[in-house]
Amino acid sequence: MSPPSRRLQTKPVITCLKTFLISYSLVFWFTGVILLGVGVWGKVSLETYFSLASSESTNAPYVLIGTGAIIVIFGLFGCFATCRGSPWMLKLYAMFLTLVFLAELIAGVSGFIFRHEIKATLGKAFNEAVQSYNSTDSSSKAVDLIQRNLQCCGVKNYTDWVETAYFQESGIPLSCCNTDIASCTPETLKDLDKAGKEVYQTGCFALVTTTMESNLGIIAGISFGIAFFQLIGVFLACCLSRYITNNQYEMV
Repeated sequence: MSPPSRRLQTKPVITCLKTFLISYSLVFWFTGVILLGVGVWGKVSLETYFSLASSESTNAPYVLIGTGAIIVIFGLFGCFATCRGSPWMLKLYAMFLTLVFLAELIAGVSGFIFRHEIKATLGKAFNEAVQSYNSTDSSSKAVDLIQRNLQCCGVKNYTDWVETAYFQESGIPLSCCNTDIASCTPETLKDLDKAGKEVYQTGCFALVTTTMESNLGIIAGISFGIAFFQLIGVFLACCLSRYITNNQYEMV
């Protein structure tokens, strides 16, 4: 049994660690809520975009929803473990945070290493969607949605449409128009020179990849920052567990 004076000195330290860990757990819980919301939003709003990268429905939104739900549960578990002052619960919480850190680190490193392969895959998928465009199937609707929302046209630029069967029949799709649709007549869209004045000049794939590459440092910094944020929780949980164990401190 530790001397009473030492236990009295330890109480403020444990109280301080508890405060920090509860605050951390609430932030961790909130990130889970954000992931959950992004997953639901992605499933509802971005299903069309995902359909370009896969012939079948993608599981990406479900991964985000599942990850968010798990983080929400363990965030609450972290608050409960801290309030209870249970060493084994705190160690379990620290183990979970370590697993989250490793998973995020592996995902971030893999994404950086294979970024060119990912870029090539997405480029191929979008190019195939443009080549097979018919304005009615799901991939064609995805192309229209991307061109309209991102204000772009084609893969590298609007001239990519010349090589498609759709251009021979109907010209460049209406979703490429940068002016009033009334100005984009079928005759104009079938004439590449005239269409050049009425449609977006930048290609969609070129626009997305240029934007991502120019902000790659920021994206990497934020990603690794979020990953290393888990280590703060691991440190706090282990310290609190150690203090409680060593000093036989029990909370009511």
